Amino acid sequence: MMKEVRVGIAGLGVVGTGVVELLVNNNDRLRRAGAALRLVGVSARDRGKDRGVSLDGVCWFDSPEELAGSDDIDVFVELMGGASGPAYEAVQTALRQGKHVVTANKAMLAEHGAGLAAMAEHKGSSLLYEAAVAGGIPVIRGVREGASACRVDRLVGLLNGTCNYMLTKMTSSGWGYDEALREAQSLGYAEADPSFDVGGADAAQKLAILSTIAFDAGIRYGSFPVEGIEKVTAEDIAGASKLGFRIKLLAVAQRSEDGCELRVHPALVKEDHPVAKADGADNFVIVETDPLGRLTFSGPGAGKGPTAAAVVADLVALSRGVSGPVYNALSTDLQEATLVSPDKKASRFYLRVGLKDVPGAIAGISETLAQKSISIDSLIQPSVSASGEGRPDAMVMLVTHETTMAEIRAAADEIRQKAFALGAPSIIRIEDFD
Repeated sequence: MMKEVRVGIAGLGVVGTGVVELLVNNNDRLRRAGAALRLVGVSARDRGKDRGVSLDGVCWFDSPEELAGSDDIDVFVELMGGASGPAYEAVQTALRQGKHVVTANKAMLAEHGAGLAAMAEHKGSSLLYEAAVAGGIPVIRGVREGASACRVDRLVGLLNGTCNYMLTKMTSSGWGYDEALREAQSLGYAEADPSFDVGGADAAQKLAILSTIAFDAGIRYGSFPVEGIEKVTAEDIAGASKLGFRIKLLAVAQRSEDGCELRVHPALVKEDHPVAKADGADNFVIVETDPLGRLTFSGPGAGKGPTAAAVVADLVALSRGVSGPVYNALSTDLQEATLVSPDKKASRFYLRVGLKDVPGAIAGISETLAQKSISIDSLIQPSVSASGEGRPDAMVMLVTHETTMAEIRAAADEIRQKAFALGAPSIIRIEDFD
């Protein structure tokens, strides 16, 4: 006979309500899956709000910490969000009392994951967080369990649906950044303040969590370079297309001889690669392992249904008795990560330069690049209509052969100071896949 698992949920927003609906409406399906889950307690800011789902017979707690510490629950589900504050305090309370915890809180895990893992392991409890990365895609379970016997060498992902949606619209419609952002906001893909998504922070937090699992190394958000898509223009999108690429916001983590290299930034990807073809708000993750090979995960990375389904999948795993370390290794065995600067990595680069329509400009660019030992792989010069002070009379877009970020930045800085240049050149790394 299945042992009943008593569930308490803190946070009844979109995802929390979705979890309640699944627990209530899919109870028979969950029992057939070997999970006897019963919602016994909830906590949220507004008790009187109509959430469209019945909470009859469920105990209401005014404080998430009170719910977390209640003897009436076996699993505390944290869906409030925030790296610190009430969510963090409530999770600590639950773990101190030996309760299992399920969370979708990527910010908290990216900042405090190692410490929370140590608390869970000390008490013999589970801390599960499938919904914290890539929504409904089981990438955490795939890396943590499916590839647990493998060495992970590289992770490459589209981890933010807002950015992927915007870049897709800019590619398909010829829109600029502002137009794409307005549509993303109107459809609910972007917040009123979109900076956390478009600035790359959301993807970076998810990358820190995945990398800690993959590399058995404590990696914290804020310890590696992050760049968003705010500077990507319609001209960049069109130029990339003419050169045979698409622009995506990539989250990359890979091993090197000297340590681990992590970065989040816009990148040009060959248009025939699966990463380039992943459109809309979906997420896409490639995990390169030895000896298993390349694993690919794709699907909806956010939203009520996918995220709620990932939370309930963790509850099902707990009900089935699944346990183990929070990451691939015990927190006490996590190695100290040696992070390597991506600036040292040789790559090809895309360069866009706005020009005054004067003789010798392209020759001047080529000469400056040659002085830095940077050779040009391909070049286009699309027509540009001048439309006011500060707008270029001409534009050059080129792809270099391999060089380093330090060298291309130095060359771009010299080009910016030339008499023929208008503004600072735009630099975007090209991600070449084997």
